[in-house]
Amino acid sequence: MFIPLHDSNNLKHIRLQWVTLSLIGLNVLVWAFTEIAGAESDVVTAAVLGFGFIPSVVNDYAELPPSLVLINENATYVTYSFLHGGLLHLGSNMLFLWVFGDNVEDAMGHFRFLIFYLACAAAGAFAHALLLPDSENPLIGASGAVAGVVAAYLMLHPRVRVWILALGRIPLPLPAYIPLVLWILYQFFMVVADFGGEISWAAHVGGIIAGAILVLVFRRSGVPLFDRRIETPKAVVHKDETPPPPKPVGAPPKWGR
Repeated sequence: MFIPLHDSNNLKHIRLQWVTLSLIGLNVLVWAFTEIAGAESDVVTAAVLGFGFIPSVVNDYAELPPSLVLINENATYVTYSFLHGGLLHLGSNMLFLWVFGDNVEDAMGHFRFLIFYLACAAAGAFAHALLLPDSENPLIGASGAVAGVVAAYLMLHPRVRVWILALGRIPLPLPAYIPLVLWILYQFFMVVADFGGEISWAAHVGGIIAGAILVLVFRRSGVPLFDRRIETPKAVVHKDETPPPPKPVGAPPKWGR
């Protein structure tokens, strides 16, 4: 639908969004490892099956071979979110996290934001397993967690103007609520329209619902919901330059350097 590019929503409570940056770095490192190992390698297959979220395994409809059981199956509610199927999959999730994650972290604080992010990932996996309880395909990707971040940002800063790339080619500065509400509605629509497809829209919806609920209790005391301020992206802020006063007529010339 759209690609977020930039917002001008300054941090107010923290100096640096180090949890957001750390999550992006960890996701990139895991993806780089799978790229080095090779998508078809036994190591990557074992990682996807061992750390990915498989509904049929969690719901006891199937079992993994003992050699592929790397962690407790309940831990995969979170670990799946650090695996990605390709550069585009990784890049889209990390771009959304980069643009919107810093302000949500600012509103919650570092530790609570980390718990919030992981809880949204778990909610995405739960929703996926609820709709496809006997699926044997591993769920991977940070989409559920990132969807929770998007929902929280919408509830915190709906009127902040953000630059988006509409239809993949048209740059537009819009109030956040316009693209984000449309994006959220699209996720709910696709749960029905593309049920059982390759993309787990249910995981997105689970993350959205969790994010919208958890932001109510995870935000700092005094941080308002539905901020009324309108902030313009820095890219379109024009510097007000006052022209120099005109030189008086008949003024004598200045000599020298």
